[in-house]
Amino acid sequence: MALSKMDIHRGAQHFLECGIEECERNCEFYCNPCHQRLCKQCKDEHLKSLENQNHEIVHYQQRKQQLPVEKCKIHPNKNVDMYCEECQISLCSKCATKGDHQRHTFVDLETMYEEKFVLYQKEISKIHEYFLPISQDFQKEIKQDTVEIKNIIDNIRTSMKTEGETLKSLVDTVISENMKQLDQIECSLFEDLNSQDKTLDDYITYLINFVKELHRCLSSTELQKLMSEKKPKIRSIPETTKPVTPGFTAGQYSKSDVTQLLGKIHVPNTKPEKREIRSIESVPNTTMKHTYKQMKEDRKKSVKKQTMSLSASVTKVREFNVPGVDHVGHLSLDQSDRLWISDRDGNLVQTDLQGNVIQKIKTSGRCEGYHTVTRDGDVIFTDRDRKVINRITQDNNITKFIKTGDWRPYSIHSSHINGDILVGMVTEENAKVTRYNKTGKELQNIQTENKGQRLYRKPHYITENINGDICTSDYWKGVVVVNKSGQHRFSYTGQGSKFSPYGICTDVLGHILVCDYDSDTVHLLDQDGQFLSLLLTQQQRVKYPRSVCVDGENNLYVGQGLTNTLTVYKYLQ
Repeated sequence: MALSKMDIHRGAQHFLECGIEECERNCEFYCNPCHQRLCKQCKDEHLKSLENQNHEIVHYQQRKQQLPVEKCKIHPNKNVDMYCEECQISLCSKCATKGDHQRHTFVDLETMYEEKFVLYQKEISKIHEYFLPISQDFQKEIKQDTVEIKNIIDNIRTSMKTEGETLKSLVDTVISENMKQLDQIECSLFEDLNSQDKTLDDYITYLINFVKELHRCLSSTELQKLMSEKKPKIRSIPETTKPVTPGFTAGQYSKSDVTQLLGKIHVPNTKPEKREIRSIESVPNTTMKHTYKQMKEDRKKSVKKQTMSLSASVTKVREFNVPGVDHVGHLSLDQSDRLWISDRDGNLVQTDLQGNVIQKIKTSGRCEGYHTVTRDGDVIFTDRDRKVINRITQDNNITKFIKTGDWRPYSIHSSHINGDILVGMVTEENAKVTRYNKTGKELQNIQTENKGQRLYRKPHYITENINGDICTSDYWKGVVVVNKSGQHRFSYTGQGSKFSPYGICTDVLGHILVCDYDSDTVHLLDQDGQFLSLLLTQQQRVKYPRSVCVDGENNLYVGQGLTNTLTVYKYLQ
């Protein structure tokens, strides 16, 4: 369906508009036969026509995928829209009435395309939800096994050295022999684990490439090739085995039998236990990287979420001042319900939920969301001048964690879903969002949309939504939201001519909350970018809101830009 000039002109707005010309209302519905976006009013008008009364109109999210346009090679004025089951080829309606296809059985090509589309999406989902997570979990387990083996063997070495020091010169020969044997076992075990790690690395690379290939097939305009493809077959996860670790039998101290005194290395005569690969049917259709405890907490939150909704009004719960800062520029909440609060002068303080200061740290941070708390309870913060990310461990040691090269890191967020670290950073010419894993390994860079346009200019606050979307508050670009793969979903540029976004957060329902510093408001969006309301305005005595966060009890914390006042609200019920 071609877009009108008005569609193109308004394509960068924060909501999807009705497809009827000159209608500027929000799109809610979709006519499958016409492939037309419709608002509620235009839907009613559409159905008034006798020609349209039997049209299937659904909510926009439930729409059928539109068949890509392909011209018939024999009849260039006709679109390919049918599929001959006998010949197994796509063709136009004119071809179906002539030649070899007479009396053949035909199927609507759009229906087949929709079935293929759903099938491929399911396969992609399987890879993301089953094959990749299990493979990555096995890889983590192998690394843990490596550490455990190292610890076990180190303990054995310590025991052997203690025995040797006691017996002095009499034990040198025996220790040397045992050490050699132990080194061979260690080498053999590490070789096996490294081999398994390499096998899983290759398999994960294959899965990632396979996903790209499936996406390429879905975006292909060669319908005949797509229709004739068989269901993609994903290679099974390779088998891996858990290592059988050696033990050590302590010796008896006797001069007559030095070998027996020093002990003997032994390896259990058992086959390595295969790592259990859960069947795909046993895995729920949700992210599988959570620990059991996290999954249990997520289920509790999910049950609570189903019973929650927006309140009719916003209620102020309490308000307090935060000593040690001159304003509340950014907020981070840790797992022990303590707040980390920063101002424009680099002061970073930790308080309880009543504003009592626990500790204070001096940083080089300014007016941006430059700190976050990880799932392990550590605080990490950016130093954009030195181009590094620092870590504050729970014993209050500050260490350099990640070097960002030529990029100045502004904003940072630690994912509550998988522990990944999202960083908004800039150079003189460019801006991007980079994803690191929790050990600091770079995983992903997000810089441009599909057409090559820059997504960011100054991403000074960043967060993650419950569906994995990366939500960035960019002073010049507004609210920019991409999915976890880095594909641009939507941008939000406010409700008026001026919009100055600062602090941003999300809640248990997937809402996006963002501060508008100029208009003294906090905007509330749904997770698809639809504007819902101005949640807080000057009527609630909000002045220069700079920062927001939501705690585990769904309380909204709002920090102001000219004072050190922190206000807490209830807006969900």
